[in-house]
Amino acid sequence: MILRGARVVDGDGGVFDGPVQFDEGRITATSDVSTTRADEEVVDLDGYTLVPGIVDAHVHFSLSGEASIEDVTDKSDAELLFTEIANARRTLESGVTGVRSMGAHGLDIDLARAIERGDVPGPRTVANCASITITGGHGHHLGQEVDGPEACRRAVREQRKQGAQFIKFMATGGVTTPGTDPGTLAFTHEEIHALVDEAHRHGVHVATHAHGAEGIRAAAEAGVDTVEHGTFLDDAAIEAMLDEDVTLVPTLTAPHRILHNGDRATAETLAQSNEVYEIHRESFRRAVDAGVRIAGGTDAGTPFNHHGSNRVEIQFMARNGMAPVEAITAMTGTAAETIGLDDTGKVAPGYHADLLVIDGDPTTDVADLDEIETVIKGGKVVSGTPLSELGA
Repeated sequence: MILRGARVVDGDGGVFDGPVQFDEGRITATSDVSTTRADEEVVDLDGYTLVPGIVDAHVHFSLSGEASIEDVTDKSDAELLFTEIANARRTLESGVTGVRSMGAHGLDIDLARAIERGDVPGPRTVANCASITITGGHGHHLGQEVDGPEACRRAVREQRKQGAQFIKFMATGGVTTPGTDPGTLAFTHEEIHALVDEAHRHGVHVATHAHGAEGIRAAAEAGVDTVEHGTFLDDAAIEAMLDEDVTLVPTLTAPHRILHNGDRATAETLAQSNEVYEIHRESFRRAVDAGVRIAGGTDAGTPFNHHGSNRVEIQFMARNGMAPVEAITAMTGTAAETIGLDDTGKVAPGYHADLLVIDGDPTTDVADLDEIETVIKGGKVVSGTPLSELGA
């Protein structure tokens, strides 16, 4: 199939005029389509914009925007898996064709495999088992609690045995876990080094939940691959991230959703969100100005942060220091590369034909990303208007 006439955002920082050709789920040519079949379908998308499918580097399929994590702790694994299936489908249909899913009870690995087999609809998914945390630490309700360097190494090995594609640990406390402090380092330096070293020995990347500057700096110096949130960045933390080539996944959506639903949030979650909101945005702006690599992620599933509204993170990034194309790139090509989906997130030959047809121009106004006409995954329309009707 050939899509012609559209403006194309390539997911690598560039914009060009089509056409884009794809066959058997992969992009075969862009800009200059010199080889065509006599029966090849051609769709005229004049006036539309093609962008890569959105890639969200931080989602929680086991959560659905509940006011408190305690609302889901009594669910059985079967109930959680049904929740994950529904949230994965909603996410795909909204235009997100790739995610990194922060697991619960190992269920995300089963979900990722089911999506890959085609048993259930969903985005391409990089999954882990559960977040590793200290005893009583942030996310302990659905996480794996450990204490001591040897227990940290054992947890990594156990998760790899189950099929975890990356490791995530909680370097600091969090906003949504009562009794934990977002600004305080949770693990010891020895424990953090053990987690990162063991994961890298097993060939997988490492993400860390980290709000406080001390936790960010400790994780970066240990060689972590991505910092999630990065709320209280200081100069030393930014320098450590730059020195160690660490990517920031800012999740600006998460505190915004809590503050704008304050009448329904728990008192502690609301108080912590009020404390971090402006600081979080300023830290993001400082990271952008310093040249820290940014990969878009929403923390979807956290309080009032519903699956299917993921693309708003691009708007938040654009409002806080990134140009529109930069923000789109952060949540397409950069996010895909960061989480290990190396053949998606860009409009280029050899990449999966994961595309969004936008009725508007998000290169000048990222709010136009809300005007999605069609979602394509692997060359097939999975949501929205059939391509033949758009080109009619």
